[in-house]
Amino acid sequence: MNNNFCIPIIRKFRVALILTSCLFMISACAGSARFNKSSIVPAAEGSVKIKKDNNNNYKIDISIMRLADPKRLQPPKNTYVAWIVTQDQGLKNIGRLHSSSGFLSKTMKASLNTVTSLKPVRILITAEENGSVQHPGSQVVLTTNTLK
Repeated sequence: MNNNFCIPIIRKFRVALILTSCLFMISACAGSARFNKSSIVPAAEGSVKIKKDNNNNYKIDISIMRLADPKRLQPPKNTYVAWIVTQDQGLKNIGRLHSSSGFLSKTMKASLNTVTSLKPVRILITAEENGSVQHPGSQVVLTTNTLK
């Protein structure tokens, strides 16, 4: 077999191997999960995206649709709070969800974009009286399974 023919094939294989390795490394630092169905707000659906950055922090983007106004819950609450479950630090409040409805739609949407140095194992959404609570209340509205 002609060596001149093999060299371009080997180069293409190396490039493909390097690109595949890069994609694997990027996907190893990012993940997403869907929230499980809620018995408190059955229509609510949402997802969370987590990406580890160069400083070993975790960027967390939560997006939820059809989340009822917390004042309509039983008992009524004032806001929704997102929590991370961590391996070593327990539960941590990562912020209050920001709610809105669409311009042409009355669909309630909620979101939170935040960064934490703690690696999340699970994400919880609870209904609370205020966004600065240190411990979650009993109304767990949404939760993810264990994150990969």
